[in-house]
Amino acid sequence: MGLLDGKVAIITGAGGGLGEAYAKLFAKEGAAVVVNDLGGARDGTGADRSAAQKVVDEITAAGGRAVANGDDVSTVQGGENILKAALDNFGQVDILVCNAGILRDKTFANTSEEDWDAVIKVHLKGTYCCALPVWKWLKDNGRPGSMVLTSSTSGLYGNFGQANYGAAKAGIYGLVRVLSIEGRKYGIRVMGLAPGAYTRMTSDLPGRQGREPDPMSLPENVAPGVLYMVSDLAADHSGKVLGVSSRGVREIKMLETEGFNPGRPYTAQEVAENAAKVFFADDKARTLASA
Repeated sequence: MGLLDGKVAIITGAGGGLGEAYAKLFAKEGAAVVVNDLGGARDGTGADRSAAQKVVDEITAAGGRAVANGDDVSTVQGGENILKAALDNFGQVDILVCNAGILRDKTFANTSEEDWDAVIKVHLKGTYCCALPVWKWLKDNGRPGSMVLTSSTSGLYGNFGQANYGAAKAGIYGLVRVLSIEGRKYGIRVMGLAPGAYTRMTSDLPGRQGREPDPMSLPENVAPGVLYMVSDLAADHSGKVLGVSSRGVREIKMLETEGFNPGRPYTAQEVAENAAKVFFADDKARTLASA
């Protein structure tokens, strides 16, 4: 018995890296998989469906069920076509993992409108375009389901040179929170993922060039955490973000301090006087240390 027996999963950006690892593991655990990948370069240019087909061929050779799809996740029609591939080939959908993405890293001052729009379109709009048709199908057919939408520590914490990417990934976090609330009445679980892995997207980042990757950062060692998220093992969890990387699996949360609330009109000076209540102590310590 596999964890995903009888389930159908759509995984975007599954022609390589993390998406490929998810697809192969999900298939091994009994799911039929739609392997979506436009087959473009890291910056989003070009298209080649052969990457998705190669993954499908490997899954079927191992006895699994899969079909390739080369639609563009960043268009409404593309998202609808991806769902159609699942329905035409397997008759249903139960799981969606929005994993497709591109990078156009530059400092904010050097980020062009084209760079901004391209990254936002693939990551944030692409998540919308793929999630919406699946969401509607699950709701209209009275079927429970699970979605994993890929955010990033670059959006949750911030990262130098990734204003466009970080903004898109922070937006996806917001979408996770809203959909988890709206999905309660329909039995649709939505979780956020902040993965860390050694892939073609990250292999040449500063500090990684010329270095052998940590084996635990390889995609196949990140995939089990995502398998947990989409399986019934996580049936009690929705609206949460998990960081999954060589550091293991951990929840990432937004927290709030006690705050300063005088219950009357107040001054800016009073806010400063009550900074210990307004800010987290560790943030204050970091600020003082860098001053």
